[in-house]
Amino acid sequence: MSPPDERYLGLISSIILLIFSISFSIFPIRNFFLPIFYQKGVFLDTLEIIRTRRSIRRFENRPIPEEFIEKILEAARWAPSGMNNQPWRFAVIGDEAVREELSTLTRYGWVVKSAKVLIAVFLDNAASYSRIKDIQAIGACMQNMLLESHSLGLGAVWLGEIIKSCDHIRKILGLSLDLELMAVLALGYPDEKPKIVKRKALKDLIVFRK
Repeated sequence: MSPPDERYLGLISSIILLIFSISFSIFPIRNFFLPIFYQKGVFLDTLEIIRTRRSIRRFENRPIPEEFIEKILEAARWAPSGMNNQPWRFAVIGDEAVREELSTLTRYGWVVKSAKVLIAVFLDNAASYSRIKDIQAIGACMQNMLLESHSLGLGAVWLGEIIKSCDHIRKILGLSLDLELMAVLALGYPDEKPKIVKRKALKDLIVFRK
């Protein structure tokens, strides 16, 4: 039997890629395949990960592999920072009793209790050299974690309102006064279908281009 024509193989490959591109625009299908692709060493386009990420606030009752947590933290520590001072510090909270206690300190306590793991992100003021730049760096660090979480098939949401309880959280976790809470990342396997969202057109956002 003669080998198949390369033109037909190319056509078949293109059709398969098109089908997967369409499928990945549908969140439930994408969320099913992401962990499989990760395990098989298949990586998606970065822009596709950015465009399809959504905030997830309801999570399934199943554990997150420790390997995934390490990868999320690894993504976080490779965020850019001014003078490479890396001002972020992390508290990884998987203990149910601690999560229950933290849930009383925010109006989004139901999200905290639903999550299987929380990653509290602190600014280490002892390592700070420019507060504005350090806060910008923390934002980049958070985005890295959100994108890596999504690429692993996990859901996540950036909790900001909880920072009002910084002092209480430091006390619960036994942390020093140098550490200032910037955000909490709630993690888990998604148990909801996120809303379809839109973004403003680029022409409405670019104020100068020459």
